Amino acid sequence: MTLLQIILATLIGGVFSVLLSSLVALTFLARFANRMVAFAVGVLLGFALTDILPEAVNLGLDITQAGWVLIAGIMGFFLLEKLALWRHDHATHLGKTQHKPQVTMIVIGDGMHNFVDGVLLAATFLTDWKLGWAAAIAIIAHEIPQEISDFMVLLDAGVSKRKALMLNALSGTAMTLGGVIGWLSLSNAHAAIPYILVLAAASFIYIAVADLVPELHHHRKPRDMALQLSLMAAGLGVVALNKLLLN
Repeated sequence: MTLLQIILATLIGGVFSVLLSSLVALTFLARFANRMVAFAVGVLLGFALTDILPEAVNLGLDITQAGWVLIAGIMGFFLLEKLALWRHDHATHLGKTQHKPQVTMIVIGDGMHNFVDGVLLAATFLTDWKLGWAAAIAIIAHEIPQEISDFMVLLDAGVSKRKALMLNALSGTAMTLGGVIGWLSLSNAHAAIPYILVLAAASFIYIAVADLVPELHHHRKPRDMALQLSLMAAGLGVVALNKLLLN
């Protein structure tokens, strides 16, 4: 019975939040995808630096260790992007179309974060089923702004609305995988959680700083800068408000 509740809660937390986010991101905001990149920068950096990393440290990871894991993660995503760029150039040479490399990284990073949420949900359900459902509601509220920013990154990278929905839903199912693994071997899964969280944070930071910020610099007019800063601040504000409401 507990496992069924975990599976149901992780499906709601992972996939249902994607569907809710898509109602906003793929309808009203879709036409502003290129402008909403700055908003995505604020959300990604906000969650990575004020939510995910502190959570990893609170779970017992030494701050110095967290720094080294973060550096390793950023270097790993640098290598991943290089490989994706080589593949992109090769496909372009052959006349095939390829999406920007950040598509792969945003799906991987979000998948890792969802996996961890699944393990944590399993832990709460094994403690108290009422606490588990409360945590599931909190995860949905936590996921929606992040998923909206993911949609903005994917749409700006040239992904179709349908494929963006499919990719985000796929990364959302990682929460169910984490829930099942957490239920099967919670002690072993818990030991890996801080490291997976830091790697997820590394992906968000790398995408924001290495891919999205340089794209913002293509628009150099004073009004562009003002709009970008405002949207970044809005993204950070959403993260801060989300954290305030859930604490």
